[in-house]
Amino acid sequence: MDEKTIMKSEVAELKKTPKKKVIKCVVWDLDHTIWHGILLEGDRLELRQGIVDIIKTLDSWGIINSIASKNNPEDAIHMLESFGIREYFLYPQIGWGLKSNAIGKIKEKLNIGMDAIAFIDDQPFERDEVSFVYDQVTCLDIDQIDNIPEMFKPRFITEESALRRKMYQDDDIRNQEEQEIGNNRQFLESLQLDFLIQPASINDLRRVEELTLRTNQLNATGYAYTYDELEQLIKSANHHLFVAELTDKYGSYGKIGVAMVACENDIWTLKLLLMSCRVMSRGVGGVLLNYIMNLAKENEKKLHAEFLPTDRNRLMYVTYKFAGFAEAGKLENGGVLLVHPLTDFIAYPEYIKVTIGK
Repeated sequence: MDEKTIMKSEVAELKKTPKKKVIKCVVWDLDHTIWHGILLEGDRLELRQGIVDIIKTLDSWGIINSIASKNNPEDAIHMLESFGIREYFLYPQIGWGLKSNAIGKIKEKLNIGMDAIAFIDDQPFERDEVSFVYDQVTCLDIDQIDNIPEMFKPRFITEESALRRKMYQDDDIRNQEEQEIGNNRQFLESLQLDFLIQPASINDLRRVEELTLRTNQLNATGYAYTYDELEQLIKSANHHLFVAELTDKYGSYGKIGVAMVACENDIWTLKLLLMSCRVMSRGVGGVLLNYIMNLAKENEKKLHAEFLPTDRNRLMYVTYKFAGFAEAGKLENGGVLLVHPLTDFIAYPEYIKVTIGK
């Protein structure tokens, strides 16, 4: 595909297909699901055949495992520990409430959409109760266990995938420190945040594709891009594709941001801007956008941005408006064209070290 064809079609034209459903968390029941038998009745419990391999595989793919079980919490946790699998479950909800309430709490903890959750339970009543309250949740009978890995396997497994559970656990430590400090600004200053922005390389493309598939709330257009489309973009002289990575004193958040700019004559147009929801509370949401604005001004270009509303990305519109963008018309796809006057260079927050890679 030559440059002219890419520019005419624009990547927005390549994005005719909607995102496929991406499962980010599998919530398991315990009795007659993870194990055979009923804990409360004193049964001799045995792990379901192959279940540990499936849980570990999902974990290695970056799919979080959690639990929604009607049981005594202390006894259930002790049993998971005795089986050597307690560490694989984040935010387990074990008690006597509704399974839908448990899933709601897990969703809030992970900050993901309901449609990114799968719930596995042997009881039709429990699956129906969850489906009635949250029809976006994928509810499965444990009898379908052999199909689970193939159903949920992501297209690519990235470095961030295998570290995702640890990243959530690190965030728990950060959040605990934030509560102890009390002052949000002092907390952010204490984190020693380092925000690295650099042009995407071929080695970044699997992660970039993953981000476009997984990121919903902080995605300005909601588009998903394939590896092949992204490879075309980084070879195009008329496009800039940037990735952003965040680290702090606790470690790396991984690559958490992507921006794609289409360049035509003296106009740069932001076709894609997204940021992982995991860094929403770190005060870095506007840093990548500010970099693009400064870069456009430095190169004496006009800056436009496309915003395509979805059912979740209102915050990105607010981000653009807060940064000084104004509406300049409607797009054929139902989106909005935004423009910025670029009158001044923008300083980055003092508590963030911004590094620009080559």
